Formats: sequence, C-alpha cells, structure tokens
Amino acid sequence: MTSSSRSRLSLYLDLVRWDRPAGWLVLVWPTLSALWLAAGGFPGWHLLAVFVLGTVLMRSAGCCINDVADRDFDRHVKRTAQRPITSGQVSVKEALAVGAVLSLISLGLVLTTNAVAVAWSVPALLVTILYPFTKRFFAMPQAVLGIAFNFGIVIAFAAVQRQVPATAWLLWLGNLFWVLAYDTEYAMVDRDDDLKIGMKTSAITLGRFDVAAIVVFYLLFVGFWLVALAPYALGAIFYVAIAVALGQVAWHWWLIRTRTREGCFRAFRMNHWVGFTLFAGIAGSYLLR
Repeated sequence: MTSSSRSRLSLYLDLVRWDRPAGWLVLVWPTLSALWLAAGGFPGWHLLAVFVLGTVLMRSAGCCINDVADRDFDRHVKRTAQRPITSGQVSVKEALAVGAVLSLISLGLVLTTNAVAVAWSVPALLVTILYPFTKRFFAMPQAVLGIAFNFGIVIAFAAVQRQVPATAWLLWLGNLFWVLAYDTEYAMVDRDDDLKIGMKTSAITLGRFDVAAIVVFYLLFVGFWLVALAPYALGAIFYVAIAVALGQVAWHWWLIRTRTREGCFRAFRMNHWVGFTLFAGIAGSYLLR
C-alpha cells in the first residue's frame, strides 16, 4: 500500500468516525436488545453478525451524508471545523461514494434475512438521508435522528418474526426518548456556535429547561422499556439492570448540570453504557432461564 493510499484510507476512516465508536454503540445495544427479545434469547450467529455489521456500516454511511449536508455549517463550529469534507481533504463526491458503498454492503447483509426486514430498511435509509437537512428548519431535529436510529429495533423484530409487534413499537418509542436525551447533551456542546450560524437543535429549543428535559427523556426511555418488557417476565437480573441504568441517569445529570462543554460531551460519550446495561439485563435474563 502506497503512502498516498494510506492517507486516503486514514481520511475515510476519519470521515466515518472510526476512532469514535460511541456513535455506533448507542445504535447497536438497543438493536441487539430487540433481537434477543424477538428470538427469545440468542438469535444465532448469522443474525448477530448481520445486525452488528449492518449497524456499524449504516452509522458510518450516515456520517458521510451528515458531513456532506453540514459542510458549510461545520466550518463555523470549533468541534467540526477540521472534518475531512469541511477542511477540503475529502471531496463531496468521494464522501457520497463512500456512503453509497457502505449502504450497499449493509443492504446486502439485510438481503440475507427476509422480505419484511428488507422492506423496513428502505424507510430507514430515507430518514437517515433526511435527518441532516432538518437541522435547518425543525426545532427538534434530534427527534428525526431518533426515528432514523430506531429502525434497528423494527428491522430486528422483522428479521426474526417476519412482523413488527406492539412490543417493538413501545421499545421504538422509548428509544426515541433516549436519543433525545443523549443527542441533546451532544447539542449542548455546540450550542453557542449553533446559535451564531442559525442551526436548529433541541438544546437551543429547550433553552434553560435543557437539563430538566434530558432527565425526563431518560426516565421516559426507561419507563417505556419497563412497560414493553413487563410481559416477558425477565426476572431479577433485568430489574437490577434497570436500577443500574437509573444510577447512570443520575450521573449524567451531575455531569451536565452546569452545562460545561466538557461535562456535556463526556455525558454524551458515556451513553452507550446505558444501552449496554439494559442489553446485559435482557441477555442475562435469557441466559439464566
């Protein structure tokens, strides 16, 4: 491999946030939780590989689309000014090509499941493409991001059961509040810059109620998952996981209560542990049965 090709590879890895796994971890844990619930336990290596790899690939493709859409805004934001597209190191055509290849590979993975799962992957892709543009006119674009991120839950049930039952939609709704919580924390990091450039975010819309709203979003997330999973009688280990997750919610409040960039960004980056905790409670419950 030449020095030039290594340089391009490095830029592409930077483009898809390869060094920042928190972004795909918050996607993979609720998806795997849904997969375990739909299958009544371990879903098999095929589906596990499809959904882990598909989640990573689609998150990476989403980063390409997001950075193309936001390239004129990102140069005015301290945290994003040096992203590959914004800095001119990767062209728009290159980024779109990378995103397209990753999306096609992800589609190929879904095609190994069934027609119902494939059908649900189409609106998932469309919402992923739409999301970056909603930051220009929609007061809570984080809600649109939540819709995009939550399709993993729907597709997981479809892949196993060839249908999407009410449980899946309750999990979907609960997870929407989780996305609102952690992406509002993320938006709080850039609030000053976003106000200057006219970007719409939940952190700006919520104003001085941002911290309180985030705590409420977390509690709604946990509450909806409790309601959705009550019929499954998962047992003590699941409720221990719920308690640990609520402890993490309290910690997040502590981190963001003063609204510092450092505290809010740390809270965002640690969110995947909330998702992992709930997944561990679900998977552990089936393991011990």
